[in-house]
Amino acid sequence: MKIWAPSQAIVEVLTDLPDVDCVLYDGGPRPPEGAEEVEVWVPPLVPPRQTPELLGRMAKLRLLQTVTAGVEAYRPHLPDGVILCNARGVHEAGTAEWAVGAMIAVLRDFPGFTDAQRRGEWAYRYTGVLADATVLIIGYGSIGQALERRLDGFEVDVVRVARTAREGVHGEDELPALLPEADVVVLLVPSTPGTAGMVDAAFLARMKDGAVLVNAARGPVVDTGALVAELQRGRVRAALDVTDPEPLPEGHPLWTAPGVFITPHVAGSTPASIRRARRLVRSQMLRYLSGEPLNNVITGSY
Repeated sequence: MKIWAPSQAIVEVLTDLPDVDCVLYDGGPRPPEGAEEVEVWVPPLVPPRQTPELLGRMAKLRLLQTVTAGVEAYRPHLPDGVILCNARGVHEAGTAEWAVGAMIAVLRDFPGFTDAQRRGEWAYRYTGVLADATVLIIGYGSIGQALERRLDGFEVDVVRVARTAREGVHGEDELPALLPEADVVVLLVPSTPGTAGMVDAAFLARMKDGAVLVNAARGPVVDTGALVAELQRGRVRAALDVTDPEPLPEGHPLWTAPGVFITPHVAGSTPASIRRARRLVRSQMLRYLSGEPLNNVITGSY
């Protein structure tokens, strides 16, 4: 059985499996020979540009196991009969930790103080604070739960939102009433047709003055033009690990908009994620080889 794996670290945890030919493919422009023989594909963190073409050639593909939580790059091109599994459990720690750090960085104006340090300027002033804030988590899944655990102790009120309401969690239809009360709005929703442009001009207009938008989801969830307009007015602030477009091109107005802190999609790129990805892929392959049910199977709308 041929497997394509995205890194040497993952190749190493699969090489001892019986009757397995594990080939390294890191997503570069020249894939290895033999795509037609691949039965299991573990793509790299950044989906290869040639993903549609590769999937079209993989006649024997039976399992596509991502190392990301998002699977939007693969779903439209997945051949019939192929099982798609995501990496739920791999990036929760890193993404939740980034979200906490990012919201504190913006509220306490760490980027501004960094600029002052480079100028050699002692720029004393009052800042915002996370304590006593209302943090609205939109997309209350496993990462949202990990974020709430990390916020415990910061003396905040957490409001949870998911696509549909359940006990202790509001539905997305309640957002118009919830947004005006939030000091921090964290986006953790998947990228789907239903979430594309969710954060539009009307959404942003409902946020309170001075609130912070934290996007740890996907860039297209936010209408970039609408966000830039609000940032330039100085009415809201933002911390973004993802953007639309991505990578953000040189000269884009988002780079220089006031009150925005940008990182290059690094929230889940940590040693913890690498360790957990190795464990997940090996566990999934052991299940696959023994015919056991796989974890994290993507069905339905997501």
